Amino acid sequence: MKNIFFRNKGIKSVLDFLSRLAISAIFISAIPGKINGFNKTVEYISSKGIPDPISSILLVQAIICLIFGSGFFIFGENQKIGSFLLLLFLIPTTIIFHVFPFHQRAVFINLGLIGGLIITALREPK
Repeated sequence: MKNIFFRNKGIKSVLDFLSRLAISAIFISAIPGKINGFNKTVEYISSKGIPDPISSILLVQAIICLIFGSGFFIFGENQKIGSFLLLLFLIPTTIIFHVFPFHQRAVFINLGLIGGLIITALREPK
């Protein structure tokens, strides 16, 4: 039996939007803490062995990736740009903060997000 529910383009469009919103919610929720606790976050990045001046630059770039990546991912006509920006943030973040020492839960959550972003990046434009 074919699924009639997903034949309706309006429903598919709404579900697609809500799915992108749900995926990006984790990224959006991280933005205020990184901005409001900028110095503390720089200290945390530096504690991972990255020099202070570079930590500040990386954090600014991370905030930019989060803001523009989430915006393009949710609202942009080409979500591939948003996917790329969010991947640009997420992959290094996962490696730097969750692989050494290994935080299993965080790594697997991030792998799921990475998979969803890659699926979006690879799909054909509508």
